[in-house]
Amino acid sequence: MYGKIKDHLTQTLTEIKEAGLYKEERLIESQQQAEITVKGKKVLNFCANNYLGLSNNPRVMKAANEMIEKRGYGMSSVRFICGTQDIHKQLEAAISDYFKTEDTILYAACFDANGGVFEPLLTDEDAIISDSLNHASIIDGVRLCKAKRYRYANANMEELEKCLQEAQAQRFRIIVTDGVFSMDGNVAPMDKICDLAEKYDALVMVDECHSAGVVGETGHGVNEKFNTYGRVDIVTGTLGKAFGGAIGGFTTGRKEIIELLRQRSRPYLFSNSIPPAVVGASLEVFKMLKESNALHDKLVSNVEYFRNKMIEAGFDIKPTQSAICAVMLYDAKLSQVYASKLLEEGVYVTGFYYPVVPKGEARIRVQLSAGHEREHLDKCINAFIKVGKELGVLK
Repeated sequence: MYGKIKDHLTQTLTEIKEAGLYKEERLIESQQQAEITVKGKKVLNFCANNYLGLSNNPRVMKAANEMIEKRGYGMSSVRFICGTQDIHKQLEAAISDYFKTEDTILYAACFDANGGVFEPLLTDEDAIISDSLNHASIIDGVRLCKAKRYRYANANMEELEKCLQEAQAQRFRIIVTDGVFSMDGNVAPMDKICDLAEKYDALVMVDECHSAGVVGETGHGVNEKFNTYGRVDIVTGTLGKAFGGAIGGFTTGRKEIIELLRQRSRPYLFSNSIPPAVVGASLEVFKMLKESNALHDKLVSNVEYFRNKMIEAGFDIKPTQSAICAVMLYDAKLSQVYASKLLEEGVYVTGFYYPVVPKGEARIRVQLSAGHEREHLDKCINAFIKVGKELGVLK
């Protein structure tokens, strides 16, 4: 049988390559930071989710090593059997404090958090109303639930209201949205979403993966930006981006929701606990963010500088309110060629194309970090301009 499917798989892979959609993985031979080593060459990294530059922060790494000494390497168990240490509860409390919520539950990744939130809470009597650009993990979580599905165009409040009106036929309703949409960098209008939720009696859930640590006056996410604390019922997020860049996710929100997830959320019940090193490092991260807003302030400054200079140079940039700057190229092969030429110039970025983004919407997604210095930004901008002229993107 495998001989038959092997031919099919080989043909599919060939078609992917011919369409310019094949994804190559380039090996990093150093720590994750602003300047990394790829194939023995030092290049600037502008495609990591390392928004606050904490992935190799000395305090964070020291805390991880110290926690290994105190609590061991791994848990070898799920939470309700013998996988809960005191530090797991401390981290959940720290996350609740950061987001101003009642309780928190940890997962191995935010993909698991989003995958495990809907099915325990909703049945075929209920409705999920989802933004069209929501992350794949939300889409997969919705698929695992029997609730009726509605979808509205990205951040379109008129369409959302129509969905809410139709969903009055269901028992319970929940609106779910990304806080920052990872491909475009735009922010969901949480104040308007909450207004509609209150008007039409719906719950609100937001994924803060790309917004926590980034958006808001002090980087505390979309609830801070729109002052919607207490109006959003469920927040999901990750420890794998701004908060140190390792692994681990969480759901935080109403205490009764979190309590039920502990009882019935399958990714939580059937996955090992987060290892002590990640917990120790994460606790240190939240401690650092309480001490100072300096990293967030530097990130904001870097984003404004980079975005303004790129627009001045003539690039087609998606409107952004986050650390994500989408440089639109529209052609899939062009995005790959552009990224390859930038790597030759010492700038590591990745071309995004279908199915990661819609067909005809290919781009290079530049992600800024507090770890970048001004000279890094200037080198990246100059490389974009040079390659842009070579490829006819710029005049």
